[in-house]
Amino acid sequence: QVQLVESGGGLVQAGGSLRLSCAASGRTFSSKAMGWFRQVPGKERDFVATITWNGGSTDYADSVKGRFTISRDNAKNMVYLQMNSLKPEDTAVYYCAAGRYSGISTKPYDYNSWGQGTQVTVSS
Repeated sequence: QVQLVESGGGLVQAGGSLRLSCAASGRTFSSKAMGWFRQVPGKERDFVATITWNGGSTDYADSVKGRFTISRDNAKNMVYLQMNSLKPEDTAVYYCAAGRYSGISTKPYDYNSWGQGTQVTVSS
């Protein structure tokens, strides 16, 4: 399995930017799709973005399209989420996840390794 550690969260004003990073360990990282999800207390974990094993394809939740960009660097075992034009409704704990397969998925069930999460707070 892949072990994941997120970083880069914090407090930012609306309209600002943050870049989340996810450091992965494990020999199978480069063959797995990766994803970002987010969760607020009392709600389910929601899909944010996903990327195929080689970065050739991505998908985003409608709420973040045009504002967020997912990328990966397999040589460094890293995944990133660049978040621009942040809104207060983007406030959540953000989780990095490694997929069971190489292709993208928007469903949490298709991911079998999760990081501990990083808090993102956007003030109005």
